[in-house]
Amino acid sequence: AMRRVLLLGEGNFSFAAALCGAQATHVVATCYESEEEAAGRGGAARSIRRLRDSGAEVVFSVDCTKLKEHFLPGKREFDRIYFNFPHCGRKAGVVKNRQLLAGFFHSCAEVLAQEGEVHVALCNGQGGTPADQPRREWHNSWQIVAVAAGAGFVLSDVHPFKAETIEGYKCTGYRSQDKSFCVEGALNHIFTRGTAPLCFTPVSCQTQLGSQKVSFQVPQVLVDKINRGFLEVNSSHPVRTIKEKLSAGLSQAFPLQNISSCLPLLHHGHPGAVCHSNIFWITLSPGQAPSSEKMSQGLADAALCSCLGQDTGENGQEGCPAPKQFYLRPSLLPHAQAIIEKGAFSPGTLQVLSGPVFRKCRVIPHSMPAFHEMLVVLAVSRGTENSCIQMLLDNIKTTMNSLHQGTSGGKLSISLQEAGSFGTELSDFAAFEGQLGEIRHFLCVGTEPEPPGSCVGVIRAAPGESENRELVVVSASLNLDLLAMLLCGISDWRMLWTWDRHFLRQFPEGELRLFKSFSLYPPSYVHDVSFWLPDGEDFDELAFHTLARRVSGEMVVSIQLRDNFQQAGTGRRSLCYRVTFQSCDRALGCREAAEMQLHLREAIQQHLGVTLR
Repeated sequence: AMRRVLLLGEGNFSFAAALCGAQATHVVATCYESEEEAAGRGGAARSIRRLRDSGAEVVFSVDCTKLKEHFLPGKREFDRIYFNFPHCGRKAGVVKNRQLLAGFFHSCAEVLAQEGEVHVALCNGQGGTPADQPRREWHNSWQIVAVAAGAGFVLSDVHPFKAETIEGYKCTGYRSQDKSFCVEGALNHIFTRGTAPLCFTPVSCQTQLGSQKVSFQVPQVLVDKINRGFLEVNSSHPVRTIKEKLSAGLSQAFPLQNISSCLPLLHHGHPGAVCHSNIFWITLSPGQAPSSEKMSQGLADAALCSCLGQDTGENGQEGCPAPKQFYLRPSLLPHAQAIIEKGAFSPGTLQVLSGPVFRKCRVIPHSMPAFHEMLVVLAVSRGTENSCIQMLLDNIKTTMNSLHQGTSGGKLSISLQEAGSFGTELSDFAAFEGQLGEIRHFLCVGTEPEPPGSCVGVIRAAPGESENRELVVVSASLNLDLLAMLLCGISDWRMLWTWDRHFLRQFPEGELRLFKSFSLYPPSYVHDVSFWLPDGEDFDELAFHTLARRVSGEMVVSIQLRDNFQQAGTGRRSLCYRVTFQSCDRALGCREAAEMQLHLREAIQQHLGVTLR
């Protein structure tokens, strides 16, 4: 098909003339001046003649902020829009030029094809991105990434603008005169449309509990994480590729059984017995509650989770159970525990369970409210467990190293750290102590030469149940999302959940490759919020972080306590937090960020009972 290219703000039309010979390209070259003014520029008349002879359109008096007015509806879908060295003219400063760009990008959104690109060439330093060498102060630049984000565009690529490679090209227009200007170090910025903001309509989800299908309201913060199907058969998502490759490697050393399908999403226990603050409690949709106590017990078994809350009441007496409640599974361990308790496994066979799990967590890098867990469980004879752990580890190491060779060619350091050698940051894994035994080791992966790197999993060992005293159950729980980030060079876990098609296109048919971001230098917005705490109450920081995730649609990348102040005399406490908003995959403009800040302020006052200062 013929590619339609729009050129704006042409000075002497030399850039357009250089493009007009390209095959299968229809060029529409425009400038802001009238035909008389433009033709007076050196070499312009010749370029215009050449353009018209080659079948290109030349249009004068085109305002780049009102493109819709210049092109009829059928003629609007441009595949590329070029604007080289935009400028308001004369001695216009950075603020005026930012406004020009803002109007231009909003106008582009109305005439650009869905998959089209916008190319903006700027002089060295103007853009204000780290690609500029040297880089200007942000306030003294054109802030092009933030300006474009306001109109829904992300910076997909940036490379040098090589004027000398464009045949016959001569820049002109310095301070609105027919004079050239310095294009050394100039950069071409390529923008594409970001995905549309997610709409936060409530979502309900169905899951199988025993013989019953129940539906429940998905917690708002997880709306885009439920039922994404990344591990399904037809998925080419990196987490599935890694799971399949690990399984294939393990199956060469052990007989393997996959039991991933239809594991219930919901677990079920007494709020008293399941005392993790990082659990997402769930309300079943109306009319979904189990009909009788007997049904409820049936469901508990079906949810494979009766192991979490014993049927004794809070006071420890049999027969007066506190009401059990449902929550989203924070781990696959209870499923494995239930399989073992039922004796539904054969010693020496590796059971592989996998699926998404959900936990409330603070906003810190690598801490994810949802991730894909792969759980490998093996029952072995007592006394052989250590050699089995070593076999498992060697197998995982071999697979990981061959995958890493394929993506970046470097070597991974994969090590076992003893359970005692880690601090609190591993509470994610430690929260489920007591299921499948004590944690023996943490599995750490880093790129050499910087061990020990990130903890991507834990290895446990537990004695078998009463009739299987001679067996030891060895299990390895792996975070597939963290492995995908390490292997593919993805720095932000949120990218794994993006709806942007540019992501999966980089992994055709599940091939693992080094990831190249399609949203470079995304703008970030900092907001300080301070508030008085209710008298005598502790502040639930985890609830604050979860609220920030929810209100911003996972756009908060950092929350830091700046100040903790106690008023003399009254003893009232005030906290001040610095909250940073930034998207990894879509356009986040300053207006949208300001709205998020307002929503967050309202929400903390409403839900956390604090008083804003």
